[in-house]
Amino acid sequence: MTRPAPAHRVAMLAFPGIRAFDVSVITEVWGADRTEQGVPAFELRRVAAGPEPVPMRGGLSLTPDRTLAWLPRAELILVPGLDDHGTPAPEAVLAALRRSHARGTTIAALCGGAFTLAQAGLLDGRRALTHWALTVLLRARHPRVRVEPDALFIEDGNLWTSAGTAAGIDLCLHLVRAAHGAEAAATIARSMVTAPFRTGGQAQFIDHPTAHAHRDADALAEVRAFALAHLHEPLSVSSLAARAGMSPRSFARNFAAATGTTPMRWLVDHRIAAARKLLERTDLPMPEVARRSGFGSEVTMRQRFASRLATSPRAYRTAFAERPRPAHER
Repeated sequence: MTRPAPAHRVAMLAFPGIRAFDVSVITEVWGADRTEQGVPAFELRRVAAGPEPVPMRGGLSLTPDRTLAWLPRAELILVPGLDDHGTPAPEAVLAALRRSHARGTTIAALCGGAFTLAQAGLLDGRRALTHWALTVLLRARHPRVRVEPDALFIEDGNLWTSAGTAAGIDLCLHLVRAAHGAEAAATIARSMVTAPFRTGGQAQFIDHPTAHAHRDADALAEVRAFALAHLHEPLSVSSLAARAGMSPRSFARNFAAATGTTPMRWLVDHRIAAARKLLERTDLPMPEVARRSGFGSEVTMRQRFASRLATSPRAYRTAFAERPRPAHER
C-alpha cells in the first residue's frame, strides 16, 4: 500500500495587530482539506510567541496552536498584514523570522506584512511591495528597502511580498502553483471563486482619472476574451488592435492602462498557463503542447518557460504531471 505524501508544513505567524482578512485568506488557501480534489495535503499551524489568544480588530481573536519553536519544521512561513502599520512585532517574532530566513525557509508577507519583514531587517537592500497607498510610508520608515511602485507580488532572496488585499490571494495561489503545480492552484481558486492568477500590477487600481471611455474598456475586454479563446492561433498586437478598432499604439497604451502589462506579455502569461495545464493533465508530445498553447514551436515554448519559470516544459511535466491513483484510493 502506497503511503500518502507528507503534508506540506505551513506556518502562519500571529501577533497582536494582524489583519483578520489576511488570516482568513491564508486559512482558506492552506487550511482546507482538498485532497479528494487532487490538492496536496497541507499542515497549517497558527504560530505565536505564546499560547494566549491573539487579539484582532472587530472583537476577533486567533488561538495559536504552536509556538515559535515549531518554525524550524515549516517549509513556508506566512506573515499577515497589519491593521495599524506602525504596530511593532514582538522581538521574539522578529528574531524567529531572522533565524528562519537564515535557514533558507521561504517567507511570504501579505500587504502590510512587508512592514514586519522590514522591522526584522530582512528587506534591507531588497526589492519589496506593499499596498500602493503605503509605499511612501514604507520608504520613509525603512529607507534601505527598495520599494517597488507597481506589481501584485514580488520575490527577492526567498522573501515574498505582495500589494494590497486581493493581491495577497494572488501571492498565496502563486506559492501553491510554484510548489505544487498549476492544477492544484486552479482547484483552490475555483473553490474560492477567484481567478487562478491575474496579470499586471497594482497601478491599475490606483485612484486616478481614467484615460479611456467605457467603449474602449468594453472593446479591450472583448479582445481579451477573444484572445483567450484563440491562444493556439498566431496573434499579433496589430491584429488585436484592429479587432478593438484602435491603432496599435493606442491599443497598447490602453491595454497597459487597463491591465498593468503589455499585450504580448499578457499573451505569453496566458499561453504559459495553458501549456502548464496540458503538461499536467495530458501526455501530449511537446510539439503538440506548444501548438495548442500558441507557442508555435517547442523551442519557443522552452525559451518562455526558462525565462518565466526558470525550468523546462519537460522538467515541469516530470514534477507536476497527474499520476494515476491506485485502485484502492479511487
